[in-house]
Amino acid sequence: SDLCWYMKMNPVYKRELKVGSRSIRMAVILLAFNGILSAVAFFNMYSAVEQVKMTAEIQYSRFLQLYVFVASLEFIMLMFIMPALTSNSISGERERQTLDLMLTTTMKPGEIVLGKLAAAFTTMLLLVLSSFPVLSLVFVYGGITVTDMAQLMLCYVTVALLSGAVGVFFSSMFKRSTLANVCAYVTIIFLVAGTYGANIFAYQMSQNEISSYMDAVDNITRQASSGGSIYMLLFNPAVTFYAMINQQAGDSDVAGTLERMFGAHPQNFVLEHWTEISIAVQILAAVLLIAAAVAAVTPVWERGRERRRGKDKNSRPT
Repeated sequence: SDLCWYMKMNPVYKRELKVGSRSIRMAVILLAFNGILSAVAFFNMYSAVEQVKMTAEIQYSRFLQLYVFVASLEFIMLMFIMPALTSNSISGERERQTLDLMLTTTMKPGEIVLGKLAAAFTTMLLLVLSSFPVLSLVFVYGGITVTDMAQLMLCYVTVALLSGAVGVFFSSMFKRSTLANVCAYVTIIFLVAGTYGANIFAYQMSQNEISSYMDAVDNITRQASSGGSIYMLLFNPAVTFYAMINQQAGDSDVAGTLERMFGAHPQNFVLEHWTEISIAVQILAAVLLIAAAVAAVTPVWERGRERRRGKDKNSRPT
């Protein structure tokens, strides 16, 4: 409740919401976002009904596949929409030469950054909530519970927070929105494809090494593995979503899924609680990026004043 009250009092947040609600951009994003999801969902249902007409059998797994496919499509769109909403947040103010004016007011740099990020996050939340009628089509035939929808919502919030934090970080680092936008998308692609590719490369190298090496004692080939690079995937939101959606679809063995993809790894606490730990790691990374963005926006004279305040406070007699 304190956070909600703080955001309501944040002038940047209120301004961004007013500007966004008056723009046709929001309506177009909502229409395109839900239009794509609805088209995919109804096409899937149409094909399922046509199959019923031909075989006189209802395959309930088709509707679970509908949920997985629509949820995955929504996840991908959210992951790439959030950087577009935040990568021009601070750099856009620099291009309009209004950032220095904002910093001369009573607003703190943290309020500017959080206000911009919260406005984009509110847009994301509106997109997610507006898509629930499409996702709830699976409730007609069962297979997905309210708890599963809550887990899906948590995964959406995590990827939106991480990708939004990446966008606002580069927006605070660069003066041009184009450069910030490119860097944000390159980072997102690296988190998704780069960490996956690094594990595939390590796994292939391990396979090549083991294929030409036999154990001298028992003559059994060692198992190939991507090694410690598997933990890079904790920063990969796509792997987190894949593990979560597999659990909801019936495959609860996350460690087994990772083993099939990247070789055998010793069982430990991280692999047993992969989804929860990866979400915590990504939220922590987002918090650090936001803190770095606030530090980048803070003027030099403001940093000097804060340091002087800290020195005066420490030197004050008790």
